[in-house]
Amino acid sequence: MRAITYTENGGPEVLRLTDSPTPDPGPGEVRVRLALAGVNPTDWKSRQGTPPAGGVQVPGQDGAGTVDAVGRGVDPAVLGQRVWVWEAAWQRPHGTAAEYTVVPLRQAVLLGEAPFEIGAALGIPFLTAHRCLTLGESVPDRLGPGALTGRTVLVQGGAGAVGNAAIQLARWADATVIATVSSPRKAQLAAAAGASHVVDYTQQDVVAFVREVVPKGADVIVEVSAARNAAIDAQVVGMHGAVAMYADDGGAEVTIPVRAQMAPNARWNFVLVYTQPERAKVLGVEDVNAAVLDGAIRVGEDAGLPLHVFPLAQTADAHRAVEDGVVGKVLVDVTA
Repeated sequence: MRAITYTENGGPEVLRLTDSPTPDPGPGEVRVRLALAGVNPTDWKSRQGTPPAGGVQVPGQDGAGTVDAVGRGVDPAVLGQRVWVWEAAWQRPHGTAAEYTVVPLRQAVLLGEAPFEIGAALGIPFLTAHRCLTLGESVPDRLGPGALTGRTVLVQGGAGAVGNAAIQLARWADATVIATVSSPRKAQLAAAAGASHVVDYTQQDVVAFVREVVPKGADVIVEVSAARNAAIDAQVVGMHGAVAMYADDGGAEVTIPVRAQMAPNARWNFVLVYTQPERAKVLGVEDVNAAVLDGAIRVGEDAGLPLHVFPLAQTADAHRAVEDGVVGKVLVDVTA
């Protein structure tokens, strides 16, 4: 099979298009013939710093395709089913930047008739967003229509992939969503995703804006840049509210005004999909898939998530695009 592999850590130049053995599914596993793979920041960060599993690594956690083989103990009825894949390369050598990947059955989720573009864009961004939206004491641990009725969610960085996912999931659950952005272009994207209110933090006072929309403060803050925004978050988090930090700003440290956060009993949470509690993963996958099957998840310009599609042979360029902070979702067309 054609696959992108690397045998040493480094920049995008260590990625090679190779002719690799097609993996066979083991007990409890399925093999997926991939159509599209998603690219996330975690992919280039792993490529730079995590030694390849077994000496050779295929990158890529997310993807979408069709089940074409099953291992012992797996019902053959799943053969031919369209699925989305998550965490393919987490502590495993077979990522999604290849014609085939092998994952445990639970990591190949039925996609129904939704486009492969949606399936490949789910994984890390949407499971991260789900975790961020369900951590607080004032919100439920499940999402669905009406689950966040009466709640307000502040999405810091509403034009990013996780920000877009948080907006779509929160609106599906009936929350009021305020999104922060840094330009008119990004404001259009956040609005297209479904944000109820959009504030340009380069031009407007975010604290005043949020307090005008929701005087009691936000129930959940989905935070892309805690080091930069902690002082703002501390002023707008509501009673029993939660701040969910899912990005690290390159190792930056966060300063939190302790006394000011004691009165509302605020929670400041750290989020990493791979190591979150097992139950949270199970609920996240179920809820995200329910949103997909409900037709609530969209991708593309009209959904606030422009797609940037690269052929498999140009996976290095796809990694560069994500590392350089391209706005939208980067996908790799495995079939091209």
